[in-house]
Amino acid sequence: MIELNADIGEGGDDAGLMPYLNRVSIACGGHTGDVASMVAALRLAAEHGVAVGAHPSYPDPARFGRHALAASADEIATWVTQQTGMLAKQAARLGMRLAHVKPHGALYNVAAGDAVTARAIAQAVVALDPALILVGLAGSQLIAAGEAVGLAVLNEAFADRRYQINGRLVSRETIDALILEPAAAAKQAVALARGQSISTLSGAHIRLQADTICLHSDTPNALNIARAVHTALNRG
Repeated sequence: MIELNADIGEGGDDAGLMPYLNRVSIACGGHTGDVASMVAALRLAAEHGVAVGAHPSYPDPARFGRHALAASADEIATWVTQQTGMLAKQAARLGMRLAHVKPHGALYNVAAGDAVTARAIAQAVVALDPALILVGLAGSQLIAAGEAVGLAVLNEAFADRRYQINGRLVSRETIDALILEPAAAAKQAVALARGQSISTLSGAHIRLQADTICLHSDTPNALNIARAVHTALNRG
């Protein structure tokens, strides 16, 4: 499983919104992924000039890492270290380096609001490689934890997910949590890139800092959504 991101430049309304870097987060054995899938994804990224990063998670493949597990800070740090290290090893064999780390699923969402979990992840990442970028939910505890240990961070927003009024993502178990229409996802991506407000599930509007915009590869209609978002961002 991979997640695709477009980092947003500073073109502004008159200069367009051409992404200046595309990146992919690659599952590395927690929720899914093995050596063969990691190598295949790394090779595809190299072929297309896409930056690569680790997508560590709770070690729960049966539920795809989308349910929180009770865990100590040390356990979380160990999981992040092991999974990221596994992908880094395969990348090195191909002459590549990881650019970022982005937690997956429930680990990502827990770290958004829980300072202990966020700090465990950030400390594990900086211990592995202080040059890695930490990607987290815009304005979250994970972003703050990354900054606190001296990591570069990217505030992330989503083109294919609905938001709550507090800036957190709507649970996948909620009806209409996913944005499945390509045009709607593209509209949200452009608004996020321009710093404009977006509509929450309740109909209220919020503004988010979006350094990078994410698409999930397992969202239904993902390929058409990706094409629409790509076209809209490049058109600006």
